Formats: sequence, structure tokens, C-alpha cells
Amino acid sequence: MLALITGTGALPATVAGAQSSPPLVCALEGHAPDGLDVDLRFRIETIGTLLHTLRQRGVTDVCFCGAIQRPGFNPLRLDARTMPLVPAIAKAVKAGEDAALRAVIALFEARDMAVRGAHELVPELLPLPGVLTRTPVPDDIDMQVKAAQQVSVEQGRADEGQSCVIRAGQVIAREDARGTDAMLRGLLDKPVKPMPPAGDDPFAAAMDFVGDMLDDAADWLSGPVAEARAQASGGVFFKAPKPGQDRRIDLPTIGPSTASAAIAARLDGLVLEAEGVMVLDRDEVVRRLDEAGLFLWVR
Repeated sequence: MLALITGTGALPATVAGAQSSPPLVCALEGHAPDGLDVDLRFRIETIGTLLHTLRQRGVTDVCFCGAIQRPGFNPLRLDARTMPLVPAIAKAVKAGEDAALRAVIALFEARDMAVRGAHELVPELLPLPGVLTRTPVPDDIDMQVKAAQQVSVEQGRADEGQSCVIRAGQVIAREDARGTDAMLRGLLDKPVKPMPPAGDDPFAAAMDFVGDMLDDAADWLSGPVAEARAQASGGVFFKAPKPGQDRRIDLPTIGPSTASAAIAARLDGLVLEAEGVMVLDRDEVVRRLDEAGLFLWVR
């Protein structure tokens, strides 16, 4: 029996819909998947009970799918079956996100449950290499991709995001914990900092605020990165797995919303690492990009 350990988004429903029999859907609290009924809800503090329940129900395979924000952790809500697991989980969390994910995988494998990647259960999620759109790749694509790959490796070593945006050979955006679409939306404008509370010294507070504004202006109005960011359009979105990550879990994904965000950011196109990035609703992604004149290259 298959169980889906789900986060938010459309990926869990895509995986569930491709199976010959309905899987058991287990959602992290606060992370309900789109268009899919949830059978079990759990918290990190009760993962020991979840593991016990899955074994009782005869689960032999699990698939982690969907997006999650790092959940909170309340020691007061730990249950008896999770308490013995805390030292191993805590040690892994301190080592970074990838180590934490590997530790979670190990918990399931230790109970004779095989961890399957979403792309293993739905192979068509991984597009074949090639240009999928009518729009061809630009002449300077090799320079852009080389810069993006270097940034991707740096982000992976730092246990950060899996995508970035390159324009004129400069990285102008990096994915963080907010995700891919938020990174792309951030290209549309630069948030304005609010005036800080005056406190005991309103004059000093005002001067600090003005100083911050001048520092921001210097950052954005000088240097090659600032010049590239200031351009009204152009650039390449690049997405790839982190170097050395376990591809059974947290494999990068894009979908129609990513295409729309790239169009709104007035980019030239998207480059995905072959066999490393899943594409949800591929036909719709390609349709939107074709209408806007962007390319999609799987390389």
C-alpha cells in the first residue's frame, strides 16, 4: 500500500491520480494539498505515532510530495511514540535541511517502508531534454547557463534554494525559503522599508532610516548586478536539484504559476536541469510560455 506524505500544491493530487488504487493521504498540519482529501493529519511532534499507524495499515511505500514551510516545533506536544526519535531528529536538523530530510527518510526505511520519488510514480513529470516551446533559446544562453550553474552549486552547498535568475551574466535573484514563485514576483519591485518607531530618540531613528534608504540606493544604482537588475526585461530562470541531494524527496518542481510569474517578470525563458526538475501540467506551462514568447529548455 502506498502512502503520500504531503505538503501544499498540486503535486500530491497529480501523484495520487496516477495510481491504480487510491493512496493513503497523510498531510502535515497546516499544509493541506490542493484538490485532494486528507486521510490523516500529523505534526512533527507526533511523527512517531504516524509511523506506527502506517505500519498498522500495511503501508509498504511512501512518497513525499508537495511544498512545506519549515514547521514549528513545540516540545510540549511530543507524544510517547515520538519522544525516542527526538535526539536523532534534533541532530539532523542542526546539520541543515538536507540532513533533516535524510533523517526522516531513515525513519520510514527503518520500519520497512520504501521511500519513492514522485517522479518514480509518475515518470512523465520529468520532461525529456530539448526545447519544449516554439521560441528558441537565445544566442548567449551558454554564458547565462554557466553563470546560473555556478550559483546553483553555491546555493546547494549553503543548503539554500534550487533556482535563480541570471540577467546579463549577473545573478539578480536567488530562491530562498519563500519559494520559486515568490522569488520571481520579487523582481517586479523592490519592497519599501517602513519607517521604524521613533523610540526615545526620534531624530536618530529618522537618520537611521534615511541612511538605510541611501545604502539601498547605492546598492541598486551602482555595480553590474544593480545595472542588470535595473533593466526592464530579459534574463533566464534556472532551476536544478541541489548537488548531492536525495532525489526521492524535495525534487524541484515548476508549474503554470511559475510560467506566469516568469512572464510577469519579463524574462526571456526558463532552463531546467534534465531529469532533475518536475513539470506539473506541462501542456499548460508550454501554452502560457508560447503565448508570451518565452522559451523552455530542458538540458
